[in-house]
Amino acid sequence: MPELMMKTSNAQRIPEGMDIEDVPVPTGSVTRADLCESVHREIGLSRAESSILVEQVLGEICRTLVGGDNVKVSSFGSFVLRNKGERIGRNPKTGKEVPIEARTVLTFRPSQLLRELINDGADATAN
Repeated sequence: MPELMMKTSNAQRIPEGMDIEDVPVPTGSVTRADLCESVHREIGLSRAESSILVEQVLGEICRTLVGGDNVKVSSFGSFVLRNKGERIGRNPKTGKEVPIEARTVLTFRPSQLLRELINDGADATAN
């Protein structure tokens, strides 16, 4: 991703050769197939090579998280594992107290840059 990005005067990173207004806004969820197609179109790898690349990147992220480490992607955000302790919850139907076991949860914390891009995009659509 860093090779495809350039820094602009307003400190936002956008794909090289594009203005922020030209960055396509997805209308739904982005799938693996969408990522593969984007790699194919933007980098020029074959569709098979693009698919392998996307799978390798996602696989490495998964292996790192399963191994108990956090993942930080510069200018994008961090996938952070948090350990939550055991606590007492309540069954909303019966009102009975129920113990909730300790567990590890995965959270995503967007970078400041991504937050700014999202907020600028929200501002643009609101006008």
